[in-house]
Amino acid sequence: MADHFVERSLEEIRFWSRIMKEHSLFLKLGFNYDDTKLIREADRFYAIFEDIENKSHALTANTDPEYMYNFNNVVYTAVSHIWAFKRNLLGLIIQCKTGGNNFPLLVDHISREANYFRNRLKQLNTGTLDPLPDAIVNENVFFLRIMADHAKFINHLLDPSERKLVEQARDFSHDFDQLLFQAIDLDSMRPQSQTVPLLEQFVDQNRISVRQLRDFKKAARDLIEACKIKSIIPPLLADHVFREASHFLEILDSFEAALTNVR
Repeated sequence: MADHFVERSLEEIRFWSRIMKEHSLFLKLGFNYDDTKLIREADRFYAIFEDIENKSHALTANTDPEYMYNFNNVVYTAVSHIWAFKRNLLGLIIQCKTGGNNFPLLVDHISREANYFRNRLKQLNTGTLDPLPDAIVNENVFFLRIMADHAKFINHLLDPSERKLVEQARDFSHDFDQLLFQAIDLDSMRPQSQTVPLLEQFVDQNRISVRQLRDFKKAARDLIEACKIKSIIPPLLADHVFREASHFLEILDSFEAALTNVR
């Protein structure tokens, strides 16, 4: 059980610390040149999460659980701080107190991811991970919205002349909005909706759609890296959203396996 706690903690920290680090860079790239205070803050968070990422990769499954518990608390504090930074930035943008190229929805999006990360760390340290039926609904409500957001960002960052890709991104945005609404409906019907047959169908349907979106993101990333399409999407951002789709797909695969064992 202690080994499982360490492994789960390392998986979450290794994945999400890199995401937080890259968020810091993306925000920095979107600031105006004279937003010097915000740029310094973004640089500071980049360094903090790069350090956390490096330390997590130096640890192993044999790490002492007490050390892991304390490290989780350190990371939790750092994530809480970057979450507060993102929420404050969102307020500044909405009140027109800073400009730049960071969409308000993007800042809200990455703050939701920070909040998810710190909640996961808290769950791990308190041993209060959701039971399988709740985890399936909660994770899908969260990640389906993330995927829908990604499709919208891709749509807006592609050059308008890339008409076919823009249309595909718009279609994915619509599809994932519908999947999200369906997940919210299932959520509101809890616990009656959490039967194994319904959850199996729910997971299977979402896996198909997420796999298609992941493949679209991979193709877009490869085209961007090869300079074969016109966009203002940095190659790192294209890879970033691809990794998040892949991460969600891994979660869905684990749910499918767990439901098979329940049957």
